[in-house]
Formats: sequence, C-alpha cells, structure tokens
Amino acid sequence: MYRYDAIDQALVTQRVEQFRDQTRRYLKGELTEDEFRHLRLRNGLYQQRFAPMLRISVPYGLLESAQLRKMAHIVRKYDKGYGHFTTRQNIQLNWPKLEQVPDLLAELAEVQLHGIQACGNDTRNITSDYLAGVAVDEHIDPRPYCELLRQYVALHPEFYWLPRKFKFGFSGATVDRAATRTNDVAVHLVRHPDGAVGYRFFVGGGLGRQPMLAQEMNPFVPESDLLRYACAILRTFNRFGRRDNIHKARIKIVLREWGIERFRAAIEEEYAKIKASSEGEELLLLAEDIERIRWHFPAPAYKAVSEAAADLAGLAARDAGFAAWIRRNVRPHKVPGYRVVFVSLKAPDHVAGDCTAEQFETLADICDAHSFGELRSTYDQNLVLADVAERDLHELWRKLDAVKLATPNIGLVTDIVSCPGLDFCGLANAGSIGVAHDIYRRFDTLDAQYEIGPIRITISGCMNGCGHHSVGHIGILGVDKHGEEWYQVTLGGSPGNDAAIGERIGRALARDEIAGGVERLIQVYLELRVDEDESFIECYRRVGMAPFKARLYENEAEAAAA
Repeated sequence: MYRYDAIDQALVTQRVEQFRDQTRRYLKGELTEDEFRHLRLRNGLYQQRFAPMLRISVPYGLLESAQLRKMAHIVRKYDKGYGHFTTRQNIQLNWPKLEQVPDLLAELAEVQLHGIQACGNDTRNITSDYLAGVAVDEHIDPRPYCELLRQYVALHPEFYWLPRKFKFGFSGATVDRAATRTNDVAVHLVRHPDGAVGYRFFVGGGLGRQPMLAQEMNPFVPESDLLRYACAILRTFNRFGRRDNIHKARIKIVLREWGIERFRAAIEEEYAKIKASSEGEELLLLAEDIERIRWHFPAPAYKAVSEAAADLAGLAARDAGFAAWIRRNVRPHKVPGYRVVFVSLKAPDHVAGDCTAEQFETLADICDAHSFGELRSTYDQNLVLADVAERDLHELWRKLDAVKLATPNIGLVTDIVSCPGLDFCGLANAGSIGVAHDIYRRFDTLDAQYEIGPIRITISGCMNGCGHHSVGHIGILGVDKHGEEWYQVTLGGSPGNDAAIGERIGRALARDEIAGGVERLIQVYLELRVDEDESFIECYRRVGMAPFKARLYENEAEAAAA
C-alpha cells in the first residue's frame, strides 16, 4: 500500500494544527457557525443528531494492521468503543467531542490517516475494487492509478470549492465490484486491441434524490492522460455546475440538462485545451511516474503451493460451521494455494458496518498472521483479507468466529447494506438499523438464506441515499409522513456490470409493515423462479414488477374486494 513520504506527513500534520486553531477560535466565539462549518467539513466533521460525526478517509479501502490498532485505541478513547465502515470504504465515528477532535486527528496522522476532504463540496475519497491485485478476472490493478489521482486532486485549490461533492470510482477487472457507475466519474482500466493501457471514462453518476448512472464519455483515454482528462471533467463541472440549488448541483444534473453530446463536447474541448498548454505537459503521466507509484503496491511474498495448500474438503466435512463459512465467505485467488476471505460485519443484531475496538484489535493481529498485514473495506460494508494461505483458513475461521466476524452470509439476504438512519444522522427521516434487524430475524437460518440465494437488500434513512437503496435488488427508503416513519420500496436496482436504478413499486409501507413486505416479495421470487440457479434479480427482470406488486399489497386488494 502507499506509504507517506516526508512531504505527505508534514502536510497532514500541519493540517491538524490548522484545524486545532480553527476549533479553538470557534469554541471561543471568534468564528461563527457558518464560518466554521466549511472548515470542519473539509476536515471530515459533520454535525449529527446527538454529536459530531468524524469521517476518516480510507483511500481505495486499504488499511494496514498499525492503523487498525490505532482505530481500536481511538474508538475507546474518543468514541463509544466502535467505528462504522461506510459504502465509500471509509470509517465513521459517531460520538467524538468537538473539543477533542484535533487530538483525535493528530493521533490518526501518526498512522497516515486523516479526514481531509471526507466531507464538503470537494473531491471525496476515491474508491476501488476491493479485490484489486488478487482477483482472477483482473486485467489491470487500479490502485496505483487511484493513488496518482488522489495525490493530484487532494487539496487542489481549483477543485476545493466545487458546486457539490465529487466522487471517483475505479475498476480494472471484468466484474465491476466497486459500483463505479454510481459515482460522478467511473474509471475503468482497459487495454486497447494493440495492448496499450488506457481508461474508459463514464461521467454523471450519483444516487440521492435523483439517482442516475454514469454514462460513457470516452471509450479510451491513453494511460498518460489520466490527470489531463480528470482535470477536464472537473474543470467543466466547476465552471458549469449549478451553485444556486444544492439539490441540482451535482454533475449528473448538468449532464441531464445539457444532454450527453453537448456535455461530451464541452469535456473534449477542455481536454484539448489542456493537452495543448504548458499545464498539459505538467499533467502528462510518464512511465516513470506510474512505475514510481506502482512500486508501492508489490505482490506479497506468496508461499509455494505445497506450503500453502490444505485439505479444505476434509476440514469442512468434519465441521459444519467451517463448511458454511467456506461456502459463503471464501473466494478464489489468482495465486494457487491462496484464497480471498470476506469478513462479515453483519452478525445477528449487529449494526451493518460497525466494528468494535476488540474486533479492530483482533483484525490487526489476524492481518499480521494471515494476510501480509493488510485489510480492505468493501462497498457492501464488509471487510476483506485478500491474501490468506489455504492452510491457514481453519485457524483463521476460529479466530474470526471468536469475535463474531465469521457470519457465513456474504451476498445473502442478511448481508444488508444500511446507513445509520435516524439513530444517528441529522438528515435522516426514518430509522434504518431497526428495519435491517427486523428483516434479518425473518431469515436468520442458514437454510432459509441458502434457499433464497444471492440477493441485495439496501436501506437508506433519507433521500440522500447513503445506504444505496436506488441500486438494491430490493431497495428501501425511509420517508417522514406527518412525524411517522414510512418506507418506500424499489425493485430491480443493481450496482455492478448490470447496473440499473430500481423502480418504485407503489405506496410506502408503515414501519410495522416493511419487514413482512420484504418477506412477501421474496416469497414471490421463490414461487416464480425457473430453478434454484435463477437469482432474484434475474427472476424480477424476466417476470416484471406486476406479481411482486400484487403480493406486496395483497391485503389491500382483499380489503377492497370485501
């Protein structure tokens, strides 16, 4: 992973001291609330319902063991003993005290973590495929390119006060595991037929009030022009993005209002200007620039197959719990004798994405013992140990199970993606955590989950869509109706290669109806699927919404008939 040099470290340390002075002046009344708001946002600090919320940037979701141990210490000292992993691969703290935040940030800086540009109208944390470097379907590791772009846009004065927040997502594999097209810009690493590396750019994605998927803007930008083309997009948005209405300020609104051809022409015009200028020469990536960053992402010192292999079939036959975990939470690795292990943060009655101090510490020890000192966060609020030797899997499973991190439900009905909702967020209209728990309890047996198979349930507590309800196979959106919590349901969304925005099924359901409604929707799928191999999303796309809608509101139909 990328490690700071002296310049990086000095920048982050100095930024902490700047914010310490800004916080001191605010607490003394020398800065107004509005003046301080922009300063705290650009250091990752939101004001939530009950306390500030600090968002910690985790570039492309990569963490090392020293950072995990520091997180364990921080959540004990400054929070309530846990942190929360988000759908942008970041970590959030929900209970820090404002006067202690500068000290907290100073401790984070010791392990090369920070909250810079984690909030505000700037370029946010860059996300990537959580299997980068180890996926069997990968053709180019996107992490060095993420880091090159991160270093360019972080604290860039031209892109520090954009019309609205701006997000990049990268993928370099056949399968898009990073939900890239839900971002303002999606960058797919590709190879030209002649073998040259380049980028396929998509622009204009975003969820929230008006969910849209990014559309292809340029099918092949040369490898040397990553910063040039990204600059052209950002500069076009900065110039033409709306600043008069926060709800119409994202780049997707410009694209929708202009149309793709006009928008593409504007970007290409700016791109041409940059290439022809002296600035363009400075932004040109040379082979040595790319290699310098790629050096930070070497392949680990993998063992030979004879050393790494194990009798997994025999171990699974003797232990049903281990067998279930192998089935759902372990994936192939590009190196023989190794596996990718998913760490579920979705145990029963566990808040999706939460990680306790004890779990942070255990994960740090596990990383050092079993995965070359590294851990990754995923788009689905789980974690990944990317480089585990097969012979270590049983021992690893026992360690994870001891701290409730081995729930064998990755990709199943209880692997629910959820924002914190009304329990914490000041923007939320309804609760998310309780709804997730209610749904979980209806499908808590492994037999029930395996019968249903892969399905994606996502929950957001408001229109901002932090739980990505718009791209759930079953998406749930909390809304307020005269002070009561209600929930709208969408069907057919998807974030990956088959990306789609879900369709709203009908009227909202009351809080006490929503879990039962989800159960009825899944029952329709079980009745209508062609066979056990047809997934929920495949069945929905084949039969359409009508049978699902009829079952969801069957009680109303019966009442009307009576």
